[in-house]
Amino acid sequence: QVQLVESGGGLVQAGGSLRLSCAASGLTFSRYAMGWFRQAPGKEREFVARIGWSGGSTDYADSVKGRFTISGDNAKNTVYLQMNSLKPEDTSVYYCAAQGRYYSSYYYTSDYDYWGQGTQVTVSS
Repeated sequence: QVQLVESGGGLVQAGGSLRLSCAASGLTFSRYAMGWFRQAPGKEREFVARIGWSGGSTDYADSVKGRFTISGDNAKNTVYLQMNSLKPEDTSVYYCAAQGRYYSSYYYTSDYDYWGQGTQVTVSS
């Protein structure tokens, strides 16, 4: 059974930093991508970043490019999202997601098979 457990969310002032972690179990990390999405109240869940385990290629939403960094540790089955220079508009519930098979895309919620429970990030102005 696949489980994704996020941690590291919290309250931070604008300009601050947080690091989110997603610990995975029951999944073969070496083959498929992991991603981070976020969802603000009243809005759809949106892509934030993804990492492909084979080669470690990464992609980011334009809104976080240059501020957020996704990384992973295969040995620990954990993916991270380092968030710097946080803005109030980054306030959301952040979700970790994992692909269970090959997909040709990484950017949509339908491209992922497994989801964590989410962790709240609140950025105050």
